Order: sequence, then structure tokens, then C-alpha cells
Amino acid sequence: MKVEQGSGNYGLPWRKPCWALRITALFLLVVTSPSMSTAQEKKEIANPAFAAASAESNVLVWDTLSPFVNAVDIRDRNSWRPVPTDLLTLEADPSVAFSDPGYYGREYSFTGDAVVENERLTAVFWSRKGKVVIYSRDPAERQPRADSGQKRVEFIPLQLKRGPASITCCKILQNTGDEAALEVSFSAEGIGENVSAIFSFSPDLIGVEIKPAENMKGISLSAPIEHGIVPGFIGDDLIFDPRGYPSADTLCIPSENLFLGLLKGENSMLVITWPEGKQQMRLVLDDEQPSTSAEAALALSRRRKSRLIPDLIGIDFYNDGQSIYLAILDAPGIWHKEELKASYLEKDIAINWKRPFPAKWITQLYEADVKTTFAFRESKGNIWRGVAGAYIYPVWFSGDSAFYHLSKKIPPKGESLIYFLERKDTPLSVSTPVDIIKATLGRQASDTILDLPGRKLRTHHRRGSAGIRRACTCGCTEAMQVVLEAGEEVQRKEYVEGAVDDMVYFVTRHMERINEYQDFANSVMEFLSLARKSNADLKPFLDSMASIAQQILQEYSRQTDNIKSLEYTDQLAQKTKALTAKMDASNLSTYSDLSEKWRAMGGAQDSLVAQFHTLTRKLSQEAGYGCVNDPKAVQIAQEVRMRCRKCLRNPDGYEIWPNY
Repeated sequence: MKVEQGSGNYGLPWRKPCWALRITALFLLVVTSPSMSTAQEKKEIANPAFAAASAESNVLVWDTLSPFVNAVDIRDRNSWRPVPTDLLTLEADPSVAFSDPGYYGREYSFTGDAVVENERLTAVFWSRKGKVVIYSRDPAERQPRADSGQKRVEFIPLQLKRGPASITCCKILQNTGDEAALEVSFSAEGIGENVSAIFSFSPDLIGVEIKPAENMKGISLSAPIEHGIVPGFIGDDLIFDPRGYPSADTLCIPSENLFLGLLKGENSMLVITWPEGKQQMRLVLDDEQPSTSAEAALALSRRRKSRLIPDLIGIDFYNDGQSIYLAILDAPGIWHKEELKASYLEKDIAINWKRPFPAKWITQLYEADVKTTFAFRESKGNIWRGVAGAYIYPVWFSGDSAFYHLSKKIPPKGESLIYFLERKDTPLSVSTPVDIIKATLGRQASDTILDLPGRKLRTHHRRGSAGIRRACTCGCTEAMQVVLEAGEEVQRKEYVEGAVDDMVYFVTRHMERINEYQDFANSVMEFLSLARKSNADLKPFLDSMASIAQQILQEYSRQTDNIKSLEYTDQLAQKTKALTAKMDASNLSTYSDLSEKWRAMGGAQDSLVAQFHTLTRKLSQEAGYGCVNDPKAVQIAQEVRMRCRKCLRNPDGYEIWPNY
């Protein structure tokens, strides 16, 4: 029996009862860096009731006793009253009430606004405005953060977004000191029935879980987002900068189970996750309601065209009857934006930002005119990549200081965003977006999203388990060159034949990968051709993707003579092994000719798989960025991106450095 059940109407007229709720959920976490979670002496709040309640509870429910009107101030609790975990203690004679079942089932009636908080957050149910406002808290201080006047997230049902709303019903479902749950109804004039949700709180990482009722079709989240990111664990992330859309009011973006919002100030990140479904997400750049007046609409259009930097003010999310989970990560410098100046070219540049804690910090830079993800290394070094060739790796740490070295191959172009998704020597006190995926969506769903098997490089080492590396054509021909120059090809026949077999295996894997890309490009072309028949208005968007897929097919045709065939490979193998049959003065010159052919074939294949990989990542990006103006385009984009991810799984080492 849950004796803590109760309800209240905030002093407002009852409109309709709180509605039964279904399965959708919004789940909020607030996580801090190690510096924020170190033990400090707790400061007492002036309200003695707070000191008593906080000593016994991890989750506190408050009644402010009078509703907030035009503003919320969560720092002054002197007039607040903690709601006891056992409502029978409010009876005139609690001992009698405990022994008499007639007293059980007592309900709590809020006279002010409800406030729920744990060590990580404070949630205010602002009845007069019909909103739930979330603030971060410093867990070491057990009080609101110094910047608590700047709310992190504001929640309202999507149906109530455009006009005055209120919270008309609040019922306490659970209040144990470790967990709390409130059933809340929202209302506004002209919407008919109330829309409802259950807000559940628990300590530690779990902050608030929101389960909208069936009639709450979507939610609106307001937050000071500076950049929006759709992470892609296979391939590259999509990064949305509102400055790139000066005339747009909303951006329709792919809904792929995870969204990361970099909040203004570079000290907070918003993380949203949700399970598979038909959810739709739109980034809100301009919150003005379109006018039916032609004159007003024209004025609004002119204003949008003239604005220099639009703000990304929030998210509209259509939940499709599924769960949605929200998290806030706080730490000084938890993300950073660096302008890549022309003066950075061919220099080691130490930037002002330092990583606040160890993690897999990443950024995107341009390589071969395609946005490419680079993970920060722990020291300066070189790299060789199939498209660009050899160059100094562009980003690394020295201690906690971040360095860039940009070049003609990786030019200083635009801005570089530094952020993290995954753990790498990360303290247990710090949670990452990947941790949040696992905590909110469960092991099975998170395994599919993170796709660790798909991020593993395929091997081209026939004898890798025996420790034999560099089985590429250049590496093997170099090794055999030493044998032939020493005139030891007969004595070391087994060694030479083993190296030849290694090259055959290497080339075979390359050809298999090249064929995979051909099949992928053909399937995408067929899909886009079918999409054109029913989406004539999307022709420019579909054509732009088709042109990229077509490049894969065209490049294959152009390179066919250079990459040769497996039959040609077998011929080279037989001729090379024949040199070990007997000593001959012409063996070295014969081998030099064969070696050149091996290298030319292998090099062409190296370059081709790298180009295919780059073009496929470019196609995935074009699909994600090109769909922002039309919800119908989003569905097509998500299908194309799914096909790209499937093709990009298990890349060869010559396709991409293993940042997966």
C-alpha cells in the first residue's frame, strides 16, 4: 500500500481529472565532473526544516506554500515546507492514525508549487505557467548552483506551447525519501482534455523520469543550445550550427536514438535518448507562430532573411508513444569551440581550452573536403591515410592542454567543436553520453546503437595471430626484396612463399571490400530512383545524394585497369613463387618487375577503398544535412544513412584510422 498518495490543485479551479498514463517516458540525469563531486562541507540552508529533511532523504518534495508568479527563485527556501514521506505524521495524533486504517489513503494538497530535488537537480512545477523547470545543483553543496537563475531545461507539452497554460492537478504517487513520483496534469484554453504525465525521481544519476499520457503527443524542450549533434558511432556525427540556416525557423533532423545539445557557455551538454520507433525531432530556431495575415507573414519572412545569427532555442519532439530520456552533463569546459585561423597553418598551436577530465575527446576537421572525425591522441605523431597520404596527426593532448597542427591536407577551415561521447580512462564519477544510452535504453538497444562489432576493423592479416604484420603489398615486397638481394630466395623458399600468400590474402580482402561498396552504391541508386517516383518535390535532395553514390560507381570504372583482378593476382603469385625454384642471375631483375606490379595493384586498391569510404561518409552527411527543410525528406535520409552505416561497418584499416 502506498500511503503517501495525495493530490492538490495549486489553488486553481479543477478542470478535468489527472488522466491514466501509458508507456512513454522522459528521463533526466545531471552529471558533474570530478571537481564538482569532491567532498566538501555541506552548507545548511536557513530553513531548519530543510536541514532535518535533507539529513534523512536523498530526494525531497517541497510545497512552496504560495505559487511562483512571474519568476522562480529556488534559492530562498525559508517559506517552503517539506512534504513528509509519511503523510500520517500530519494528523493531529499520528500514533492513533498509524493504528487506525481509516486514516490511511490520506492525500496531500499543495497550496503552492511542487518542487522536487535530489543532489543533482531541482525540478520546479510552475503551476501559473504550466511548465516544469529544471536547474542543476552542486551535489557537494546541497543547495542550488550559483548560476541557478539560468535554468538548464524547461519542459511543456507540445500542445500547450503556443499559449498560456497551467498545471491544474498534482498528485503525489510516491515519496519515500529515496524516490518520488508526481502525477501532473497540464491545461490550456481551447485544447479540450488535459494532458498528463508522471514525473518520477530517484537519487544518484537518475533524476527525473517523465511518462507522458497517450494524449501527450509530443514535448517541447527549451534550452540555450548553441550546437546540435546527431552522433553516429559508425561514420561521422552530424553537427547543426544555427548560423548555417539564417532564414529557417525549424530544422527537421534525423531521429536516431541519441541527440547531443551543446549549451551556451561551454559548461553544459544536453543528452536525449529514445528507443526505436517513428519519433520526429525538430530543432527550433525561431519560436514565432506563423501569421495568417499576408502582410505579417511577409514582415516575418523579411526579418528572418535579415537576421545574422539565429538562436537554437529548443527542441520539439514527437514521441510516437515511446520513451524519451533527457540528461544534463555539467563540468567547466565540457565542450569547446575553436576558430581555425589561417595562422594555424603548418604550426603546432596550443589552444586556451584544457580537457576537464580524461575521455575520448573528438572533433571534426576537413579531409579531402569531407568533414572527418578525429579523436585527440595523447601525443604528437604522424599518420598515413588512403586518401590524403602521410601528414602530422592534427589533434593531440600534452598533459591536459590541447594542440592542433593543420596543413594543406587538413586545412584550417571554419570552426572545430571539441566534445566527447565515450569513456577513455574517464573517472567513475563522470558519466558520458554512452553511459546514459546504456542506463536509459538497456543493454540490448544500446548494443545495437553503439555497434561495437561493427566498429572493429576487418583484418587483412592472414597470419595476424602469429604476429606477422604489414601483409600489404608494399610491406611484403620490401621484405622479399631483402631476400632476393641477398641471393637467398632458394634457401628461404618457405619465407618467400608465405609472404606471397599473405599478399594474395590481402588483395582478396581488398577486392571483397571493393565489391561491397559496388553493391551498396547500386542499392542506393535503386532506392533513390524509387523515391523519386513518389516524391517529385524532393528531386534536388534526391539528386544530390544520387550524384555522390554515382561517384562510387564511376570511380570503380575508372580504376578497373589499375586494381586488376584476382586472376591477375594469382598469376603474379605463381611467377613470384617460381623464383624460389632455383638460383638464377635474372631473379632479382625479374622480381623487381613483379614487385612493381604488386605495388601498383595494391596501391590502387588502397586508394580506391579509401575513396569509397570517404564518399560513403559524404553521402551519409549529405542525407542528414540535406533533409532539414522537409519532414518527408527525413524519412528518406534516415533510410540512406542506415544503408551507409551498414556498408561502413568493419572498415579496412586503409579506409579510416580506427576512430570508430
